[in-house]
Amino acid sequence: MTKPSAFHPLVSWLLFPVYAWQGIAVRLKTERMLPPPAFPVGEIAGKEPAIRLLVLGDSSAGGVGVSDVWQSLCVRLAVHLQGRTGRKIIWRAAGFNSATSGQLRDHVVPNIERGMWTHIVLTTGTNDTKNFHSVARFKREFGGLLYALKAKWPEVAIVWSPVIDFRDVPAMPPLLGRILEGRAGAINAMGERLCRERMAIPAPRLPVDGPEGFSSDGFHASAHGYDAWAKHLVPYVLNLPNGEKAAG
Repeated sequence: MTKPSAFHPLVSWLLFPVYAWQGIAVRLKTERMLPPPAFPVGEIAGKEPAIRLLVLGDSSAGGVGVSDVWQSLCVRLAVHLQGRTGRKIIWRAAGFNSATSGQLRDHVVPNIERGMWTHIVLTTGTNDTKNFHSVARFKREFGGLLYALKAKWPEVAIVWSPVIDFRDVPAMPPLLGRILEGRAGAINAMGERLCRERMAIPAPRLPVDGPEGFSSDGFHASAHGYDAWAKHLVPYVLNLPNGEKAAG
């Protein structure tokens, strides 16, 4: 079944009262979840040179939605990278509930240890979208985040995972999903442009196959969802030609 087209971002401002009403209702009834209770640093044995992976972003980078860190996006990505390359993987997750691109730029990047990361995966844009940040604000804040990362780690490969289609999120009422999807499309278009201008790789949107990819709150990913997301990102982290699909 074809989904209805999303609203244009300008139309979404006219529907802001609906967004506020439905958004508050969703927030009140949605389970508040915490990240896995484990220190977000580790490694997987393999051959040298090691891939040093930093997954930086919002609650998804922190693994919210699962109770075991080994089910989280960062570690599943590390596992699939090790399986694909045979190399040692040193991983670090830096994810924060409700973080926006500006907060990551201003409060997270300056305070992360200066490890010699070879690859950084960004999961940001979802909170910018649902907080109704303008495209101009996202340009300043996400663009500044890319500058900050490249200034601190000039040789690192950066991959950005865009915002998924809000109409596929089980917790979203249909109208709210369409409103947010209209804004997400504009955010993603700007994010892809900034990545190409500022030496980062924009991955394609993660395709959503069904509700089994979501945790019990209907918003964050489940163990199945994080594993699918990690597999989706592998070829872009490794910069394989034509987005070659990861094995397995």
